[in-house]
Amino acid sequence: MRRALGAPPPTVSGQAMTETAEPAPAVLRGELRDELVRAMQRVPELAGADLTLTALSGGITNRNFLVEVTGRRDRYVIRLAGNDTHLLGISREVEHAATVAAAGVGVGPEVMAFIRPEGYLVTRFIEGSPVPDEVIHRPETIERVAASLRRIHDGPPIPGLFVPLRIVEAYRALALARGVAIPPEYDLAAAIGRRIELACLAIPVEIRPCHNDLLNANFIDDGQRIRIVDWEYAGMGDPFFDLGNFSINHDLTPDEDAVLLAAHDGVAHRADRDARLARLTLMRTVSDFREAMWGVLQQGISTLDVDFVAYAGEHFERLLAGSTTPAFERALREVGG
Repeated sequence: MRRALGAPPPTVSGQAMTETAEPAPAVLRGELRDELVRAMQRVPELAGADLTLTALSGGITNRNFLVEVTGRRDRYVIRLAGNDTHLLGISREVEHAATVAAAGVGVGPEVMAFIRPEGYLVTRFIEGSPVPDEVIHRPETIERVAASLRRIHDGPPIPGLFVPLRIVEAYRALALARGVAIPPEYDLAAAIGRRIELACLAIPVEIRPCHNDLLNANFIDDGQRIRIVDWEYAGMGDPFFDLGNFSINHDLTPDEDAVLLAAHDGVAHRADRDARLARLTLMRTVSDFREAMWGVLQQGISTLDVDFVAYAGEHFERLLAGSTTPAFERALREVGG
């Protein structure tokens, strides 16, 4: 799921609808409803049940429907892949495995079924609330997000790799093959990416399970823990990309980044905290590069009425602005030694 920089988050988050949500959408009817209901007859918990489906808002690379069962309180979500999402590096098999792993550590939604060959993912609906921007910046909320991320990063390995600077190269090649003009900012951004990569190679980190798409709409507060949904970009990768991705997506300040990292690390890594904070800073830039090139590739594959040119441009602009600051140069020196 994506939204433009500066746009307000949706009032219905991936799987959590609240009392402040927009009026409920119309019940799904017709051929798609019949197809989904037939598929869910293969799920033991839903076989033979009377099912009502309504669309959940948001989603560019997927569609999500709330599934309610007549006579029961339990609710579920069925998730459908968008067209050509494999070109974005999305594997629905990996997404399924990652969601199972995330559920196992108490962060992701419980997986009820993965319906093959259609690739429909059925999860239990998370009852909770979105985490609005004014709340996400509170130190206690940042600490709760960090605790959930640490559960993921310390969890069992998942299939798939996520290497963002290789992903942007793949996005460029795929966009060119579809006739998309590569923005002139790409070459400078790629040079900045190479500087970051060289610096990070000086102090390699162990790859860990990562979410890699920590937009605000993917967080749900269930009252006890910050839960995370939408695991379609998950894979083994640099946990600092998750931290930087969360930071840049929520416009965290340097002080808030320090809170995030301290809560994520706990008592460990105090001796090298400055270098680790610098790595987080660099990954904010890498996150924007991935996001910009995601917008470029979408220009060649998406049929939605979304201004992906502007979306990519906004992320390139922020990337280039952030990478010309003294703080960025200090971070490079701190990480690269």
